Amino acid sequence: MSDKTSYILIGASGHAKVVLDILEKSGEKVQCLLELNPLIKHLFNYPVIEESDFIIKRHHLIIVAVGDNKRRQLIASKHKVSFGLAIHPEATIASYVKIGTGSMIMAKAVINPEVSIGEHCIINTGSVVEHDCKIGDYCHVSPGAVVCGGVSVGEGTQIGAGAVILPGIKIGSWATIGAGAVVTKNVPPNSVLIGNPGKIIR
Repeated sequence: MSDKTSYILIGASGHAKVVLDILEKSGEKVQCLLELNPLIKHLFNYPVIEESDFIIKRHHLIIVAVGDNKRRQLIASKHKVSFGLAIHPEATIASYVKIGTGSMIMAKAVINPEVSIGEHCIINTGSVVEHDCKIGDYCHVSPGAVVCGGVSVGEGTQIGAGAVILPGIKIGSWATIGAGAVVTKNVPPNSVLIGNPGKIIR
């Protein structure tokens, strides 16, 4: 094939389906998907190749299309390659926003001014990240979650579907915010918070 830039996804499960759709709608070329499971041979019309059997070249852009934050970190950290971006055409991204390589922004997501999104993040369908927020590497803002202005979210944190983080809150690394939770005070690293108002249970 020619040296025209093409995308390769690592992962071939549910999250990869969404990322494939984003790249297709953005007019990007996808060559194949890489997967450890040898039983998966195709996803939609794309070939799935065992990761160990494929050589990544200079003209490839990689996206780790894996929903689990820790697995995404482990996979991304072992590959010294060029990572791309997947941004749905129906996402709303303001001016003065920084988005790290490898990140995935789904349909109807809203990212407002002076937001910094780290590397290999997922800003999922219909979620909102308001002005002046900082989202660390490998985070996942799940569908319908709202991160209000001036919030800081540490590396690897999972913000559950429909959760609301009130303005100015600081959330430590690798925390888990349960679906529908309302976060009213700072959350330490590695904590689990659920409920409305949010309560740390671990």
